Amino acid sequence: MKRKVVALLMVLSLVIGAGGMYGYMKWSNKDQSLGNAGSVSEMKSTKAPVNQNQEFAKLQKTYELISSRYYQKVDSEKLLEGAIDGMVRTLKDPYSVYMDEDTASQFTQSLDSSFEGIGTEVSMQDGKVTVIAPFKDSPAERSGVKPNDQIVSVDGKSLEGLDLYQAVLKIRGKKGSTVTLGIKRKGVNDTLNIDVKRDTIPIETVYSNVRNVNSKKIGVLNITSFSEDTGTDFKNKLGELESKGIQGLVIDVRGNPGGYLNAVDSMLKEIIPAGKPFVQIQDRKGNKERYVSQLKEKKAYPIVGLVDGGSASASEIMAGALKEAGGYPLVGEKTFGKGTVQQTIDLGDGSNVKLTLAKWLTPDGNWIHKKGIKPNYAVKQPAYFYTSPLTIEKPLVFDMNSEQVKNAQKMLQGLGFDPGRTDGYFDEKTETAVTAFQKANKLSPSGKVDQKTAGKLESKIITEIRNKKNDVQLQTALEMAAEKKK
Repeated sequence: MKRKVVALLMVLSLVIGAGGMYGYMKWSNKDQSLGNAGSVSEMKSTKAPVNQNQEFAKLQKTYELISSRYYQKVDSEKLLEGAIDGMVRTLKDPYSVYMDEDTASQFTQSLDSSFEGIGTEVSMQDGKVTVIAPFKDSPAERSGVKPNDQIVSVDGKSLEGLDLYQAVLKIRGKKGSTVTLGIKRKGVNDTLNIDVKRDTIPIETVYSNVRNVNSKKIGVLNITSFSEDTGTDFKNKLGELESKGIQGLVIDVRGNPGGYLNAVDSMLKEIIPAGKPFVQIQDRKGNKERYVSQLKEKKAYPIVGLVDGGSASASEIMAGALKEAGGYPLVGEKTFGKGTVQQTIDLGDGSNVKLTLAKWLTPDGNWIHKKGIKPNYAVKQPAYFYTSPLTIEKPLVFDMNSEQVKNAQKMLQGLGFDPGRTDGYFDEKTETAVTAFQKANKLSPSGKVDQKTAGKLESKIITEIRNKKNDVQLQTALEMAAEKKK
């Protein structure tokens, strides 16, 4: 109990005097992190000083009053937990959260280890568990979970009233088990039920390959998150690509929800020349810590950044540095918009607080929070890339009009079976397209979209999406890397 009281006092000192703690930590590279929502240990821990004074008298009096006079016996431990949690909640910051000992212990996996789950980064937005981005090639991505999806239920049970970490614990689970997510998606009226088979989410965060484009060797570095070892892996794989004689480079951070600041810091020092700061960290008083590379000159080849709405936090630092400090173009879609820095503070009894302590600015001093970064060249994927999973409670048939029909039409169109329209009305031409698809895939040619037809449509679309030739954003970036002069 004494340790819990100390924890409460520590949180009070954090909430009331965060500026003092900021100075105490001195923001060394080892202490800083961009802290993606949905994971505790994406940030390094630190200790905060306890500051007992009269400001706590009202809180102590309330605690003693409830403990001694409330008409029923109360759990003193829960009272203290509630006080801590309540203070953090008053910040109305989706990235600041208190975790008790039991909750924190289940989030001990760091970004440099694997875990079992669905593989998506989430935050609490307007009281809803919201997807920042599914990890690349994760069970969530393969099942059709998309950035900005709101997860409202798990296995039919509402998440209403749960905090972020309680909700995430329900989403996670053993490898091989299946979880049904109830999802609200912008532009879709009905709640989508998406089944996701949990798996082990791997630790590898940097993938590389060489593509031949217009008789030139173009390297591609795909970064899925910024973990403890990402900076080292990036440097090694970049060296391997350069040893192969690449003549251009594409850095792909689409769907990358962020991670450690020191990881992106070490990566940018490999590609951004000295001069402008590649990122600026600003505290509550307006003081700025500027990070500058020592690289003497630009690389001998063009570099192109690839971003989308799932690129968040550290990915946006990368994108902002490429665009504003390196003068390199960005291709794709506007990024997520997370411009704050979090720190996890150990409260000494197994519980901890993750608190937003600063914001970060681009090289030109722009704060992109809730705004995102616009690419130099806006490129959208084909329409079928943005389709939602089909939920077939009853077959889709002639004369129906619904979001499900609209999704089916977009899938048919993407697969070369022209439905004539994609507005959600099931007309004769749509029926003809469904029949043609069924015949081509050895299904009963009923002209109705039943569960078997829907399943085949989805599997075919996933195959098309995974085909790099259909990735218009990547193909555009590759062409630019091959053609752009130094």
